[in-house]
Amino acid sequence: MRHGEVLDFEEYVRTRQDALLRSARRLVADPVDAQDLLQTALARTYGRWDGIADKSLADAYLRRVMINTRTEWWRSRKLEEVPTEQLPDASVEDPTEQHADRALLMDILKVLAPKQRSVVVLRHWEQMSTEETAAALGMSTGTVKSTLHRALARLRQELESRDLDARALGRTGERTTVRGDEGGRERCAA
Repeated sequence: MRHGEVLDFEEYVRTRQDALLRSARRLVADPVDAQDLLQTALARTYGRWDGIADKSLADAYLRRVMINTRTEWWRSRKLEEVPTEQLPDASVEDPTEQHADRALLMDILKVLAPKQRSVVVLRHWEQMSTEETAAALGMSTGTVKSTLHRALARLRQELESRDLDARALGRTGERTTVRGDEGGRERCAA
């Protein structure tokens, strides 16, 4: 690799390492393993850096290398069963609540306008900065901030509305909806 490409790679790593580390954290649970995963992916990419013609796609390339590396690690682990007389007292987490929360989130995102949904997903799901989100969506940072503010307010409003509906359903046994303005609420059985 030429000296200019080495400097280009070093600059890329300096500017993108935080975002790449966040991606690695989504792939493995342990923060130390995430750092190892990113380091391994960077080492593998370093030798092929000059082969990446479009450097704007370097993040996607590195994420793919991280996914492949994590898959290799997972496949190479050895599983050993050790028979014991008694089962250990280990609690098993029930992911039901987490799945229900995720399903609610996916459902509630549908109330947002497409632009608002894109901003929320990029900022909170992809954990992009305001500037990165603005660049990705072709808008100003101020627009991203105001759109995000309005979108989160709308999501809070929808969650509160659904919470009121759930409480009303639990109290009466039938579904009720809340309509009306902030001053007076009108309940209607559905």
